[in-house]
Amino acid sequence: MIKNLGRAGAFAVAAGVTRGAYEALRRSGVGGERPRRVNHAGREVELYSGPATALGAAVAVGGAPAAFAVLAAGACGAYDDAYGDDRRGFRAHLGALRRGEVTSGAVKLLGIGAAGLVAGALMKERPVDKVLAGVVIAGTAHLVNLVDVRPGRALLGVLALSTPGLLRGPEAAAPMGAAAAVLADDLGERTMLGDTGAHALGAAVGAAIVAGNGRLGLAAHAAALVAAAACGDHVTEWVRSPV
Repeated sequence: MIKNLGRAGAFAVAAGVTRGAYEALRRSGVGGERPRRVNHAGREVELYSGPATALGAAVAVGGAPAAFAVLAAGACGAYDDAYGDDRRGFRAHLGALRRGEVTSGAVKLLGIGAAGLVAGALMKERPVDKVLAGVVIAGTAHLVNLVDVRPGRALLGVLALSTPGLLRGPEAAAPMGAAAAVLADDLGERTMLGDTGAHALGAAVGAAIVAGNGRLGLAAHAAALVAAAACGDHVTEWVRSPV
C-alpha cells in the first residue's frame, strides 16, 4: 500500500501493477488449468485478471484499512472461484447456512461483510459512521460482482462508479487504474475478473466512497446498496440479458 500518490499517481501505479501482475501470471501459468472458466458465450477464458486487479487496487488504494478490505474481499472471491457452486442469491446461501451447510457464497457474504466492518471501523471515528462505512464497502463489493455477467460490464461499472469520487480525493483512482489495465482483455474475452477481481475492485470503490463522504453521503450510499441487494435476483436477470 502506497500513500500520498495523488490522482494521477494512484491511477498509474494501480494500472502498472495490475498489468505487470496479469502478464506475469499469464506467462508463468500459475494454477495450471484451475484459473479458467467458461463464459456466457461458451468460451473458456483465463481468470488471471482477478488476482492482478486485486493486487493493483490494494497497492494504490492509499490506506491500510482500505487495502485490507480489498485483499480480504479478493480472497473471499478467490475461494468462490475455486470451490463455488451454481447457487445464486443471498437467500439460497443463507438457507443452506441455516441447514448447517457452509457454502462458498456464505463465506463471501460473512467474510466480506466482516472485512468491510473492520475497515469501516478503522476509517471512521463515530460508531454510526463506522457501521455505515462497513455497509458501503461490503455492499459495493457485492454490487460489482452482481453485474459481472458479460464482458466489460463490471469493469465499466467500476469506472462509472469511481469517476465522481475523483472530485473528492485520489482514492477512486486506484480501482479505476486497475480496471483500465485489463479492460481491453476483458472486452476481448481473453480474461474475466471472476469473483476475485469483482469483489476486490468493488471493495476498493466502496473504500473510496467512504473516504470521500460524511454521514449523509454514507447513509445515502448504504441505503442504495441495501436496496440493490434486496432486489438482486431481479437485477441479475436484467444484466444477464443479451446486449
